[in-house]
Amino acid sequence: MKYFFLVFALLFSTSMVNAQKVVRPFISQYGDVTEVPFAVDVIDKKADYKILVDIVSAAPNPKEVSEYFENIARIANLHVAGGVNPKNLKMIAVVHGPAVPFILNNETYKQKFGVDNPNLPLFKALKEAGIPLYVCGQTLFKRKVDPSTLAPEFQAVLSAITTITTYNAKGYTVLKF
Repeated sequence: MKYFFLVFALLFSTSMVNAQKVVRPFISQYGDVTEVPFAVDVIDKKADYKILVDIVSAAPNPKEVSEYFENIARIANLHVAGGVNPKNLKMIAVVHGPAVPFILNNETYKQKFGVDNPNLPLFKALKEAGIPLYVCGQTLFKRKVDPSTLAPEFQAVLSAITTITTYNAKGYTVLKF
């Protein structure tokens, strides 16, 4: 009898896991979100959301899309999946420190890592979604990165610090990866 219940529980839990639906309601190519039909709704669908994504972490594998950059799309998709109108979602991203080599244009990235930059289509999708992408000018100088070698979707700012404090003063929530 115990064996029967164990098998039943295993089959039931497997079917629950397999039944989950993955959606990408705003940025359709990136940022998978799993629907959670049993979740308590805490999202204020009428609020204006302001989010600054601070990316400082190096990607673990230069051959794959960086999970840290994909989090930008995921955050946007999570809010829209939760019922927030994309017009009420203002997001920006600022990249600095060890994350900067992963925003290089394809030619420079290939010289550095020996593979095409897998993040470039993601950057294009983020830009098309209206999410500004910034890179810290201080990091560019400190790491001796020529701005002309960056992916074209990125604009240099004076610093990540002043960008974060400026947008924080404007009411942006900072999420760091």
